[in-house]
Amino acid sequence: MEAIIWFYTLISVVIVSLISLVGVFFLSFSKEKLKGILLYLVSFAVGGLFGDAFIHLLPEAFKRMPGDFFLPLYILLGILIFFVVEKVIRWRHCHIPEHQHHCQPAATMNLVGDGIHNFIDGVLIAASFSLSFPIGLATSLAVILHEIPQEIGDFGVLVHSGFSVKRALFYNFLSALTAVLGAVLALLIGEKINNFAQIMMPIAAGGFIYIAGSDLIPELHHDVNVKNSLKQLLALLLGVGVMLALLFVG
Repeated sequence: MEAIIWFYTLISVVIVSLISLVGVFFLSFSKEKLKGILLYLVSFAVGGLFGDAFIHLLPEAFKRMPGDFFLPLYILLGILIFFVVEKVIRWRHCHIPEHQHHCQPAATMNLVGDGIHNFIDGVLIAASFSLSFPIGLATSLAVILHEIPQEIGDFGVLVHSGFSVKRALFYNFLSALTAVLGAVLALLIGEKINNFAQIMMPIAAGGFIYIAGSDLIPELHHDVNVKNSLKQLLALLLGVGVMLALLFVG
């Protein structure tokens, strides 16, 4: 059983890490076309993150920790962890190229912040698979949906900061590999700490709620066109729908 958990976890975090190379496929896109695509990817990611938190992680946490006084505090802890990471590193996700000038400080802090964030993602994926395959799959998919627009934005920040395409891809991938480190450490620690995976579930939910609510949704408000807003809503609902469909997996 432990071997299969390691297998699923490592496959998932490697896929998450490889997403850091996705930026190269969008080099030929115009700024307007890329902006349109990213807005819908971000909308889809919002639905995926909210869906995973409210459909998978929180119900599983309440089922496994019924009546636990600390459970709501773990959710709050997840929110605070991601808040502190962004505050201390002074970094935020820049998903839309037109807003990259808001990223401070640019290249170095972006890589450091991305590395810390990916490390946490790896921990959450490992903890999820330790509970069950469906929970692990849902969390991995939620992370992947979030990573695609994030990594496109991160790649753009590095190139804008003077990195060559090859150098930007290399350093972005290097930063993404911290997800593997986080997953391995979580699996090793989880064997020694009682209820480690169960405690990580509400923390993961809080983190996903923070990312979707404070980090991604504000990006969508830059476009107030009614037609585009409806499309964003449909993409968001599709993300929730995918998470709902995963209830029938496994």
